[in-house]
Amino acid sequence: MKEDYYEILGVAKNASDAEIKKAYRKLAMKHHPDRNPNDKTSEEKFKKANAAFEILSDSNKRALYDQYGHAGVEGGAGGGGPRGGGGNFNDIFGDIFGDIFGGQGGGGGRRADFRQQGADLRYNLELSLEDAIRGTTVQIRVPTYLNCGECKGQGTQSGKAPSDCGTCGGIGQVRMQQGFFAIQQTCPKCQGSGKTITDPCKKCHGQGRAQDTKTLSVKVPPGVDNGDRIRLSGEGEAGIHGGPAGDLYVQMRVKGHEIFKREGADLYCEFPINFTVAALGGELDVPTLDGRIKLHIPPETQTGRVFRLRGKGVKVIRSNQTGDLLCKVIVETPVNLNKKQKELLQEFAESVNEKADKHSPKMSSWFDSLKKFFEK
Repeated sequence: MKEDYYEILGVAKNASDAEIKKAYRKLAMKHHPDRNPNDKTSEEKFKKANAAFEILSDSNKRALYDQYGHAGVEGGAGGGGPRGGGGNFNDIFGDIFGDIFGGQGGGGGRRADFRQQGADLRYNLELSLEDAIRGTTVQIRVPTYLNCGECKGQGTQSGKAPSDCGTCGGIGQVRMQQGFFAIQQTCPKCQGSGKTITDPCKKCHGQGRAQDTKTLSVKVPPGVDNGDRIRLSGEGEAGIHGGPAGDLYVQMRVKGHEIFKREGADLYCEFPINFTVAALGGELDVPTLDGRIKLHIPPETQTGRVFRLRGKGVKVIRSNQTGDLLCKVIVETPVNLNKKQKELLQEFAESVNEKADKHSPKMSSWFDSLKKFFEK
């Protein structure tokens, strides 16, 4: 008694087409003869799974099988050969096993193109902070593959187009018999392209391209930052045998700056002031990327205070917004004092220490906290 096709595939009788296909795919991959050489049990299971799938994947045959059983489809499947009653086994093979054999199914899988696209390239472009913020145009030299000038990208010495492959007749596939069924594989002579070159160009050796260096002008927009990329379409490696060129990606690397640091759209800088300006206030010249600007320092300014200069930062790419410049004050302690200066400072210190809580409130508060800590 013949086994039930639904039981062979392990699916319910109301299984959908997708469920049937999935179940068959799982069994076929598990028991495929190429994966189980000389295994008669796997070969038999593979044959049964194939017979079941050929019937259940066809709506008409499945309807007959559901109504009359094996008698309704007798002669339509399981005959042991590559073709059943009107069904094309090659179509099934190409659909299910295309990924195993590189997509070269019996139903006429897509073959490789003789013309191959060139690879993408990356070029690291080093910029100063000023050029990155303001934008610039630079000339770069890129070592790459270019279309061969000798054969104009054809790859042949005569300049004529390549001829059809003699092994596969230009199809790109060859038919191979394996056991009880036939498969199609990529042609080993032309690697699936269907073309061969009998008179390769002496300069490029049949590739249609040769190594060279080209010069390009790259326009860098204002506001680029580390890691930003500019894509130059078609400026990568030339394709093989006249295929399309790849793309060139220019990646930005912004050098460090002696004054400014960048964080997003904002710029940061630290500038020192003497303690007299910090105590009494004054005006200082502060550097910006647009030149110097006057910054008012109010009296009693403490070290670490940050002044924000709006709109003096970086213009955001593809936006009308501009960041700010943040200036951090560092009060510098005087050094290399002479005797007179030391005496004046000592006199000054004595005068302020008389009312330390008034002139140095933070210090007085800290000492009070310290005193309480030791009294615990």
